[in-house]
Amino acid sequence: MHRLIPRLATIAFALLFVLTPAALRADEGMWTFDHPPLEAMQNAYGFTPSIEWRMHVMHSCVNFGGGSGAFVSADGLVLTNHHVALNQLQKMSSAEHDYQHDGFFAHTHAEEMPCPDLELKVLQSLSDITADVQAAIDPKAPPVQQNVQRKAAIAKLQAAASKRTGLKMEPVTLYQGGEEWLYGYRTYKDVRLVCAPEEREAFFGGDLDNFSYPRHDLDFAFFRVYENGAPLHSTDFLAWSLSGPKANDLAIVVGHPGRTNRQRTVTQLEYERDVQRPLAIRLQEQRVDALHTFAQQGAEQARQASGLLRGLENNLKRERGFLELLRDPAYLAAYAARERTLRATVAADPKLAAYSDAWTHLDTVQPLNRTFGRSRQLHEFGRVSRLADIATGIVRMTAEMAKPNEQRFREYQDSNLNTQRFQLLSPAPIHADLEEMLLAQRFQTWVDSLHADDDFAKVSLSGADAKSAAHALFAGTALMDVSARKALLDGGAAAVAASKDPMIVWARAIDAPYRAERKRFEDEIESVETLEGARIARARFALSGHDLYPDATGTLRLSYGRNAGYAQLNSTVPWHTTFYGLFNRANGFDFQSPYDLPKRMRAAEKSIDLSTSLDFVNTCDIIGGNSGSPVIDRDGRYVGLVFDGNIQSFLWTFGYSDAQARCVNVDSRAILMVLRKVYDMQSLADELTAAAK
Repeated sequence: MHRLIPRLATIAFALLFVLTPAALRADEGMWTFDHPPLEAMQNAYGFTPSIEWRMHVMHSCVNFGGGSGAFVSADGLVLTNHHVALNQLQKMSSAEHDYQHDGFFAHTHAEEMPCPDLELKVLQSLSDITADVQAAIDPKAPPVQQNVQRKAAIAKLQAAASKRTGLKMEPVTLYQGGEEWLYGYRTYKDVRLVCAPEEREAFFGGDLDNFSYPRHDLDFAFFRVYENGAPLHSTDFLAWSLSGPKANDLAIVVGHPGRTNRQRTVTQLEYERDVQRPLAIRLQEQRVDALHTFAQQGAEQARQASGLLRGLENNLKRERGFLELLRDPAYLAAYAARERTLRATVAADPKLAAYSDAWTHLDTVQPLNRTFGRSRQLHEFGRVSRLADIATGIVRMTAEMAKPNEQRFREYQDSNLNTQRFQLLSPAPIHADLEEMLLAQRFQTWVDSLHADDDFAKVSLSGADAKSAAHALFAGTALMDVSARKALLDGGAAAVAASKDPMIVWARAIDAPYRAERKRFEDEIESVETLEGARIARARFALSGHDLYPDATGTLRLSYGRNAGYAQLNSTVPWHTTFYGLFNRANGFDFQSPYDLPKRMRAAEKSIDLSTSLDFVNTCDIIGGNSGSPVIDRDGRYVGLVFDGNIQSFLWTFGYSDAQARCVNVDSRAILMVLRKVYDMQSLADELTAAAK
C-alpha cells in the first residue's frame, strides 16, 4: 500500500484545487441538492435531473449515521453495506448465534429481527438560514461573542422549525461557515434486519484486498423500516435495475460523504500533518494491539473484538494514506501555490480586499491548536467504551436539560433529545471485560502522554494505576441494566447528583474538565475558524458563486461520473469483475483465509452464471460515509451499491482526480443472483424485482 501513495501526490499535484468553475474536472464534486451542477451534467452526459427527479431520489435515500442506504421497495426495504450493518450485526449476535460470521436470512416478515439501537433518517427539507443567522450576529463583537450569538440564533431557528414541521431539524454549516442551513429529517427507530451474507463473502479478501481493485465482494445487507408495527409503505424508493450498469454509462451516486478537506487552509492541513493525524494513528494502533491481545484469549473474545478490529484496521489504512499524502512536499507546495493565487486575487480586488486578512487570522490559532489541540485529542474517549459513553451522556444530558434550549450543547438541544435517549437506553449487549481493557488502555495513555497535573487523568485515576481505576468503574456499576439508566434519566440532575454508582461518580468528576476544555476550544479556536472561514467563503462566492461545491459534511450529496476502468503500469484495469474472478481468486489461494469462500457460495458454483458482473468502478466523487450509497442511472434505477474506493481515491479527501481514483461498487445483478442462487431468498428477490425496470 505505502509504495503507491507517493504516486497519488504526483497525480494530485496536477489537479490541485480549483479557483474558477471552469477549472472543475468533469466528474468532480459532492453537490448539495439545492445547487446541483445542472449545466455541467448536461454538457458532459446530456442529462439534467429535474426537480421531481431530485425530490424522489432525496426521499428515497437513507442516512445511517456514518453510512448511507436507500429504500428499494414500496414496503420499507432498505439496502446498505454489510460493513455499515456490522455494528448492528455484532450487537444482535451472541456466542450461540454469530450473524457477522454466519450471515442472517429472514424468509418472512415475522423472522425479521429488530435492531437494538439503529435510527435511520430520511431528508425531507432544506432551508437556508444564513441571512437570519448573520442578522443576529454583531459584526463588531469579538469572535467569541459572535460565535455565541451564531449558535444561539441557529438553536432558536432550529427549535421553531422543528415545532412547525414535526421533523428532526439539524443545523448544517457549509463552505467553512459561509452558509448555514437547516435539514429536516423524518426518523425511524423500528428497524429490522432482513438479510446479511457471511462476512467472508461481504469482505472477501479481507484486509489484504481492502482498498484494492479489482474486487470480488458482496458487501450488502438489507433492513426493513417499520411504522406502527407494520412495514413502512412509501412511493419513494429506487426501482431495481435488471440490466445493471454498462461501460461508460452515466453513474450517479447519492449518499452522505463524511468529511473532505478541500477548502481548508495550508496551515490547517499542516496541523493535520504534524499533530492530528499522527496522533490519531498512534491511538488507533494502540487499540488494535490491545484488541488483538484480547482476541487471543478465546473464541468468544475474538468474536467480541472482531467488529472493532475490522473498523480500526480499515481506518488505519486510510489515515496512513492521508498522512503520506500530506507529507509529500510537492503536494503541499501545489496546495500552497493555489492558496497564494486565491489570496492575491482577493487582495487585488477592491470589493474583496477587506477579506484578505482572513487567512492571517486563521493562522494565528494554529500554534494553540498544536498544544491545546493535542491534549484535547488525547482526552477523547468516545467509542472506546459504550458504558463510559453512556455514563457521560447521562451526566451531560441531565445537566444540559436545566438550561434554555439555545444555551445547551448542540447535541442536547430539543430536536436531538429523542435520539440521545434512544441511544442511552439501548438494550444492546455491553462486553464489560473488553471495554474495561480498552478504557484502562486510554487511562494509561493519559499517564504516559500528559502532564502529571492533567485534570482528566487526576479525576480518572485518583492515585490508582490505569487498570485498577478502570476495573473499579466496571466492577461496581449498575449501568449494564437499562432500567438503572432510565431511572437516572427520569430522575434528572438531582438523581444523577445523588448517585453513588462508580461510573456516574467518575462521569460527574470528569464533566467539569470536559466543559472547561470544550469552552476553551469553542472560544479560542472554533470561533476564529468559523468567523474567518465564513469570510473566505464570501470571497469565494464573489468570485465563483455556487459553481463551487462545499466540502462534505456528512449530509446528503450527489456525485456523478461514468463507469470506467483505468490505466495502471503497462496495462488496463477493467471496469468490472465477474464471478469467474471470484472463484479464480479463491482457487489461487487454495481457499485459505481471507479467500475461504463460505460453504453456501462454494456449493452454488455450478448453479450460478459465473459471467455475471460482480463489482464495478466509476469516476463518481466519494469519500468515507458514502458506504452504502446507491448508484443509479439517469432513470433513477438502482444499478449498484457503493462499498469502497480504490487506494488511489485516498486523495479525494483533499482533491479530485479521475486518472486512476475510482469508486468501487457491487453490481445490482450480482445481488439479485446470489439472493436466488446462493441464499434461497426468493421472496426478497421477488420484492426487489416487483417494480424493476
